[in-house]
Amino acid sequence: MSMSADVREWKNWVSLVARLILGVVLVWAGLSKITNLEGSVHATSAYQILPYELARVVGYALPFIEIAVGAMLIVGFFTRAMGLIGALMMLAFVIAIASVWARGIAIDCGCFGDGGPIDPAEAMAKYPWEIARDLGLMACGIWLTLRKKQFLAVDGWLFRPVEEILARQDRRHR
Repeated sequence: MSMSADVREWKNWVSLVARLILGVVLVWAGLSKITNLEGSVHATSAYQILPYELARVVGYALPFIEIAVGAMLIVGFFTRAMGLIGALMMLAFVIAIASVWARGIAIDCGCFGDGGPIDPAEAMAKYPWEIARDLGLMACGIWLTLRKKQFLAVDGWLFRPVEEILARQDRRHR
């Protein structure tokens, strides 16, 4: 079953937009935290989910991971794997935000810098929007994970010879 060029083109553009949106948001989030790693630790521990020592490790590592995954998405390097990692990160963030919301803990998510306690009314108004945002970003990551070929990505340039060899072998075995 072959798809028309228009459908393929549409999916290619959706992939590019999903890759850039998720990548830019992750880089932005990481860069906003990397200059204040203690603030990142404080934001991570404010969720009261992880033991402090583990929250400390996550708080220090998260900005670097976000920047690395985001940058790789932007250029399209190991796109499917980075899309999966990005989707799983967003799932973790959704669970964390839903957890503090359900427990009545009023914090800023710390997604783009310092987190910590805020006015309860403000927190309760922000949580649904933060969850919706992260679900949308998770959808971008899932889309990228499911797409075999990426449009305007380094993957296509680096791994094209492998794909061509596999396609030729597949044609020979038919």
